[in-house]
Amino acid sequence: MASTANSLLGRDLAALIGSDSVCEESAPLTAFAIDGVKPGVWATPGSVEEVAAILQLANERKFTVTVAGGFSHQSMGNVPTNVDVLLRTDRLNRVLHFDPGDLTIGVEAGCKVAEVQKKVATDSLLLPLDISKAQQGTIGGALATATAGPLKHGFGGAREYCIGVSFVTGDGRIAKAGGRVVKNVAGYDLMKLMIGSQGTLGVITSANFKLFPAPKQTRTFLAEFESVEAALEYRDFVLRSALNPMCLELISSRAHAYLDGFDNERWAIVVKGAGSDAVLSRFRRELGAEISKELAGSDEEQLWLGIQEFSETVQKRHQNAMSMTLHVASSGLSNVLCDAEQSAIEQNMLFACVGRAGVASMAAAFVPLSVDPPSVMQYANAVGELRRRMPRDSTAIVTRCPREAKAYFSVWGGPSGDVEAMRAVKRALDPKGILNRGRFLF
Repeated sequence: MASTANSLLGRDLAALIGSDSVCEESAPLTAFAIDGVKPGVWATPGSVEEVAAILQLANERKFTVTVAGGFSHQSMGNVPTNVDVLLRTDRLNRVLHFDPGDLTIGVEAGCKVAEVQKKVATDSLLLPLDISKAQQGTIGGALATATAGPLKHGFGGAREYCIGVSFVTGDGRIAKAGGRVVKNVAGYDLMKLMIGSQGTLGVITSANFKLFPAPKQTRTFLAEFESVEAALEYRDFVLRSALNPMCLELISSRAHAYLDGFDNERWAIVVKGAGSDAVLSRFRRELGAEISKELAGSDEEQLWLGIQEFSETVQKRHQNAMSMTLHVASSGLSNVLCDAEQSAIEQNMLFACVGRAGVASMAAAFVPLSVDPPSVMQYANAVGELRRRMPRDSTAIVTRCPREAKAYFSVWGGPSGDVEAMRAVKRALDPKGILNRGRFLF
C-alpha cells in the first residue's frame, strides 16, 4: 500500500515539476535516509512556484515533507516516523543579485556556502557564514539551522547580517520578510523567526545578506593555560581590552587531538586579529606575555579550518561519539564545562570542546573511551546529568548520536520560553504539521 501511494505521489510530483526532477528509485533514496528512515520520494523544484506547488499537493494528500540542502545537518533531531517527500533545494542555485558597492548579495537557498563566499571574495568582500562542510552545505540549510562558526564573535550570527528571506509556508503560500538593502527592515521579526526554525515553519527559497570588507591581513595568537578557569580569566581580560578580535575561541585540553597548531594538552584561548601593521602590533603588545604562538598564512588558515570542522573531525575518528552544542551565559561557562567533563567521565567517555569564548557557544564532543560503543543508557545518562547540573538559562542540544540512543532522551532538552506561542506560530505557518513532523519540538 505504501509503495502504491509513493508511486502515485511521484507521478503527481512529476506532473508539477517534471519527471527528471523526481526520484522514486530505492538505491538513490537510501543514500538520503535520515536515521535509517528512507524517503518515499524526492523532488528537486527549480523555482519558488514549484516549491509552493509541492507543498500544496502535500497538504492535500497529508504527506510529510522534509527539506534538505547539502544534507550535512540531517543527523540533528529526533528519528522521523516517516518522510514521504524529501524536498531537495539543489536546483535553487542562482545568484539573484550582487551589489559590491552596496555590500549586499541575494542568492537562492540551494547555493553552496563556499561558492557564495568565493564569489564575494573576488571583490574583497566577506560573508561571515563560516559553517562546517561549507563545500557541501547550502545557504538555506545554514539559515534553517542557524549554524555559526568562529566568526560569530566578530560579526554575530546569521540573524545579524541576513537582511531578507523569501520562503514558502507549510501550506504552500509564498512569502518574504526583510528586503534587498540594509535599511529595509520590513518583516524583520518574521525573518528572524525563519532563521533557526529547522525547516519546521516553511521552506527558505532565497536570502539577502549584508557583506563586509574582507580583512587585508590577519594574525592568530595562541595563549595556553593549565585550567579552564585560567583560560577564561584571560578571555575576560581580552573582552575588557580595547581590542576588537574577529574571533575569540576557547579550546579544551582534549580538543587538541583534533586540531593542528598545538604542542601540548592545555586549555587555550585563540584570538584572531585583523587590520594594518599598526593594529596587529597593538594586538601583540596588549595580549602580552601569555601569547605562546603567532600564526599567519597557511598555518593560520589550517587552524581555523580545524576549529570550524571540529565536530566533523571527531565524528570521522569516532563513529560512536556524541556531539552537542552548549549555549551558556558567559559567567557560567567554567562551571558548565567542568560539569560536562564530569558527566562524560561518569559514563566512561572523554569530553572535548571548542567554541566562541566571548558569547559562550560551544561545540562539544563526548568520545567513548573504549572501542566498544557505550550503551544507550550511557548516552542518556551523560546528557541527563549534564542538563540537570546546568543553569536554567543554558541549553545542551544533541546534534549527533547513535540512532538507538535517541529514544531514551530528548535531543533538544525540551522547549524554552512560551510553548503555547511556539505552537501557535507552527499552526499559523504549517497548519497541517507536514514539515519535519516529529523530528523537532512540535
